[in-house]
Amino acid sequence: MLWMLCLPSATLFLLLLPCFPAQDGGGNEQSTDVISAWEGDSISITCPMNGSQNQVGMTLRAIRQHLNVIYFSKEKSRKSRCDFNNRATCSKEGETVRITLHRLQQSDSEIYLCSEIVQINDYHKELYGKTTIVLVKANSSRALEQSPLSANPERGQSVSITCVLGSSGGTEHFHLLRAHVQPGKVLSVSNLNVSWVSPAFGNRLEYSGEGNRAVIALHNLQEEDSDNYICAEEVKGSSLLSARGTMVLVKGGEQVCEKISWALYALLGVVALLFCALLCCTLHRVDVMKYFQKKKPNVVYEDMSYSSRRSTLVRNNNNYSREE
Repeated sequence: MLWMLCLPSATLFLLLLPCFPAQDGGGNEQSTDVISAWEGDSISITCPMNGSQNQVGMTLRAIRQHLNVIYFSKEKSRKSRCDFNNRATCSKEGETVRITLHRLQQSDSEIYLCSEIVQINDYHKELYGKTTIVLVKANSSRALEQSPLSANPERGQSVSITCVLGSSGGTEHFHLLRAHVQPGKVLSVSNLNVSWVSPAFGNRLEYSGEGNRAVIALHNLQEEDSDNYICAEEVKGSSLLSARGTMVLVKGGEQVCEKISWALYALLGVVALLFCALLCCTLHRVDVMKYFQKKKPNVVYEDMSYSSRRSTLVRNNNNYSREE
């Protein structure tokens, strides 16, 4: 009977499983943040510090421009340099260094790299850490053209994103990025060849490029794929260029949960009926057992008493007649 009690709980868990948010399959993916902002805004970049004894400090550098943005020293006696054209402020929050860039310009679009400086045998060594891609969009700039601006596919359908690059043959790398819900890289292309695809999409992504036009198709879309997808390119001698993006909103999550809610109500009704039936069977069985336990002894007792009294009366009459 115990397995019957566990069955409704297991069935309920399987029915509710699709409503739980899915986890990204890219557990081994290199840590990359994506920040999208407009000119004049402010953004914050965080770099972790592990606090080891060999650690000397931490640097943030713009890898495309080969520029050291800040150097944060672990020793309080040494002053940390945080000079970004007087538009940067630095602060240490626990084991994290926060760098805030103010009054953003389109030239600030860059790939920023956090590096840890450690001292090993009197030598300094740089250990690369987290990468942050910053996209600064200008109101008047149309370096890249991207279409469509928005898409509302159903769950399981596909979306094609077309990017027209602004350069003619000078593109070093091309990226498709997610910028809001789950910031990160989706696709990286080097010299017109795919160099990296996010494990979250796996075999659900197709890329084709011809000239300065790139087409990315995302298949079998799920609710967790809803995001703003932005095309970005790295051009020689120029800052990181980006388009406005494509807002993808995958429909179907509410319909799925609505069907599951009706199934849940049906399951609860079946469980209630089963419980009532089990209760009735149990009570009926208890009544039957009580009947057999009480009635049988009483019948036997009455029969014995009656027969004994009858035999006694018969014997007395016989004796009385003999005396006469």
